[in-house]
Amino acid sequence: MLAYKNIEAGWIARLNLGFERRADATILVHRSHLGPLRVQKALYPEGPGVCHTLLLHPPAGIAGGDDLEIVAAVADSAHALLTTPGAGKWYRSAGPWASQRLNFEVGAGGMLEWLPQESIVFDGALVNMQTRVALAEKAGFIGWEILCLGRRASGEHFATGAMNLSIRIAREGKPIWLERGMLEGGSKLLQSSAGFAGYSVSATLLAVGAGLDPELLAACRKLIPAEQGALHGLTLLPDVLVARYLGHSAEAARAWMAALWFLLRPAIAGREALMPRIWST
Repeated sequence: MLAYKNIEAGWIARLNLGFERRADATILVHRSHLGPLRVQKALYPEGPGVCHTLLLHPPAGIAGGDDLEIVAAVADSAHALLTTPGAGKWYRSAGPWASQRLNFEVGAGGMLEWLPQESIVFDGALVNMQTRVALAEKAGFIGWEILCLGRRASGEHFATGAMNLSIRIAREGKPIWLERGMLEGGSKLLQSSAGFAGYSVSATLLAVGAGLDPELLAACRKLIPAEQGALHGLTLLPDVLVARYLGHSAEAARAWMAALWFLLRPAIAGREALMPRIWST
């Protein structure tokens, strides 16, 4: 399908995916797109039970006015892992906001993992990021988001612009995690100890499913980030484990999140973690 661009509003892109369990395999049974969002590859490095799906955004960056939506439905007992081949970039905007909406649905006994590489938010970007996850009974989910505010290596800070963030996870229609926040470039929150404490990289991991218990939490808390001076913490709620990271290194944040994932995945999904190949390229 040809890409669609509204000259005033920017790129409009939609990707709709459906996964089903057939015998002992998870199959990508539905794939449709509008505009510059694609499935680069569906892989089975763990065997047929888990479908690793690489999502590609060919423009390589999101500009003001762009509107992206990714919808993924994982049917009963199916298992899908979604990741990206590289960092996402949110460019400076002259006025219009850019948006990304993630809408995920997981059937009974199913499992979805959303493990993208980091998002780099340029100074002056205007960003809406919304995530909605609907889980059926005994469904599992592990997802993370790594945000890099400004391009620190180039001396750029997030001095202007804004980010509007929203996450909702529901089990059987009942919310089990709700989070909303507005972050303005150059605001006091970026320096406050109640906010970003002067750090430029923020990461959050959310894990939902059976197998979360105090012993697993204790094991996760023993994992110390490699970046000296970085802040991190974990909290266990009745059906959700939350991990937070503040630092200056996206690589260190991703490595810590991946180490947590290696512990959490066997407990929630009943499978050892196998690092997606694209992360090593």
